[in-house]
Amino acid sequence: MSRKVFAGAKIRRLREQRGLSQTALAKMLDVSPSYLNLMEHDQRPVTAPVLIKLSETLDVSMRAFSNDDEARLVTELREVFADEFFRKAPVSPNEIEAIAGTAPSVAHSVIDLYRAFRSGREENPGTSTADLAPRSELSAFRLASEEVSDFIQEQGNYFPDIETAASTLSDQFERSGMGLYAALEAHLRAAHELAVEVVPLKQSAGALRRYDRPNRRIILSELLPSASRGFHLAHQLGLIEHDALFDEIVGQAGFRNPDSRSLARLALANYFAGALLMPYDAFLASAQEARYDINILENRYNASFEQVCHRLTTLNKPAARGVPFHFVRLDIAGNISKRFSASGIQIARYGGACPRWNVHDAFLTPGMIRTQLSQMPDGSTYFCLARTVRKAGGGYRHAQDYLAIGLGCDTTHAHALVYADGVDVDNVDAALPIGVSCRICDRMNCRQRAFPPLNQRLDVDEDVRGPSAYVSADDFAD
Repeated sequence: MSRKVFAGAKIRRLREQRGLSQTALAKMLDVSPSYLNLMEHDQRPVTAPVLIKLSETLDVSMRAFSNDDEARLVTELREVFADEFFRKAPVSPNEIEAIAGTAPSVAHSVIDLYRAFRSGREENPGTSTADLAPRSELSAFRLASEEVSDFIQEQGNYFPDIETAASTLSDQFERSGMGLYAALEAHLRAAHELAVEVVPLKQSAGALRRYDRPNRRIILSELLPSASRGFHLAHQLGLIEHDALFDEIVGQAGFRNPDSRSLARLALANYFAGALLMPYDAFLASAQEARYDINILENRYNASFEQVCHRLTTLNKPAARGVPFHFVRLDIAGNISKRFSASGIQIARYGGACPRWNVHDAFLTPGMIRTQLSQMPDGSTYFCLARTVRKAGGGYRHAQDYLAIGLGCDTTHAHALVYADGVDVDNVDAALPIGVSCRICDRMNCRQRAFPPLNQRLDVDEDVRGPSAYVSADDFAD
């Protein structure tokens, strides 16, 4: 607990849901009723021993008391209320924080309603709000990718049952003395009577991987690099051998969009593949020994840059944690296709991420790792690195598709990364100010502001042109 945890509203809500008085809960926690009262009113932080007792007494995960979850909810609400639709009745930051802190269920409902509104507006361009037809199922408006992303975030991107399944098979492969790819082929042949074939582009019919059930074979395209072939075999093996486990995990998620279930199973199969190729304990030891040098880990585990970065975000076993990273993947247009944050940084959901974030700059220097010391508006600082990767699946005549991968952590953990050597991560003045997105960023001295801020009036001077139409020259005056 490097930061103080204030969770008064959460404690009070959980206590009331269980029908407990302050006196009764205080007795269970072995604290005085007056001290519990102070915690419930955020006049005292929750200490580590009390947090553990709360988790055990109320039968909830310690993540239920995390400030990061509330901060993410505040950020998403700010994005919602930044919409032009709310311009006539603006909601203040204090009101947003109050809603997120005291009534998170209400906050989530507001977010769901906004998603419904946004989806209807996108499906009916030019239609007024009053004309948008209501739907019976709110889930129709929530993208499956959003539901799955939220589920992974809620689980802390850690699935112990999948780790156990992958570890058991990994140990078996290691005892065989074969390389991983050869061991995967042999296991698929022996356990499932499946052959593996790598075929030319013309025979793959546009698929990178195909499970040919009638002919008992798994077909891989020659376009897959060697690091990806093993990953794809492991992915398919996970779907074959752990179908019931994936269904059990997905069934607990309570997805409302029917497509989310299928997408979540693919995400879990990817998780299994990463855990099989990079076994938890060995990979964590390697990462720490190599000081999280991604290039070394790529070569040691014959994995891609993205696979290694993603695996680093899953090292969240309670008794053996790695550095808490955030991870983001976006295309050159700024569309975010993957996001996860264990570092505490907030990542935009609606619209593009802050253009000053180095994950965008990565496209200027393809294949090169770029680093950045970043500071969010709340004063929190992060050490971020970013690099482009090229998607497999195209020859010379196909357009080359590039994505940017962003990985980072709170500066309190930066010393563990080789990339931070020589960087004064404690020098706040050296950090580049960034935000979540323009509409909810209060910084007015940003030359890259693309939209007016939500909570500030524009200072428009027709006689003076500032760095942009939304930033006045006075904001940059000494």
